[in-house]
Amino acid sequence: MSARLAARAAGVASASDMRTVDEMPLFEVMREDARAALERDPAANSIWDIVLYSTGTHIVWAHRRHHWLYTHGMRGLALLLAKRTRRRLGADIFPSAQIGRRFTIDHGIGVVIGATSIIGDDCLVYQGVTFGMTGKHGGKRHPTLGNNVMVGAGAIVLGDITVGDNAKVAAGSVVVHDVPCDVTVAGVPAKVVRDRRFSGPHLVEDDFDPSELDDENIRWSCTL
Repeated sequence: MSARLAARAAGVASASDMRTVDEMPLFEVMREDARAALERDPAANSIWDIVLYSTGTHIVWAHRRHHWLYTHGMRGLALLLAKRTRRRLGADIFPSAQIGRRFTIDHGIGVVIGATSIIGDDCLVYQGVTFGMTGKHGGKRHPTLGNNVMVGAGAIVLGDITVGDNAKVAAGSVVVHDVPCDVTVAGVPAKVVRDRRFSGPHLVEDDFDPSELDDENIRWSCTL
């Protein structure tokens, strides 16, 4: 529990740190990834559980190294190591993909992230997710994710589209159009099933059930 609280405190402390991944030392980025994974994984009891046993974190760390090599003029070596990681860990992330800070892959098996994908900070991706293209073979052809986006297991996000900040993609969905900020999408093709964009006061709580009230007049006034 103390380790989890420490990870949360570290996350709060880093909220004012606006550096990008490319502006940070590689090992500092990897350390943030481990802390984010610990915060999100209820099965992990300590940071050592993440470091030693988290396949998803090992996949993220491998991509961090490959991306560093790719952006520092060692493209061939980056591609070779990415190929080895694909065989060893069962995930395929092209070294040129741009992935933000505190990125977490839960479980990790079967994740595919294409070459021109851009992923913001604090995103969470589950196993079997694909960020792919729709047939375009030049320029930007893979998705862009904002900050704090969650993509559920087996979801497929295709083409040069944008998934807005704080959006959630339900498991098994196929996303082929832009997704606004602060919504949940689900289905094939994915459609908005929950909208959290209204930030004003709510007259009634989301889980409020008027039928639980004793006064019939109050029940009707709440349901009209």
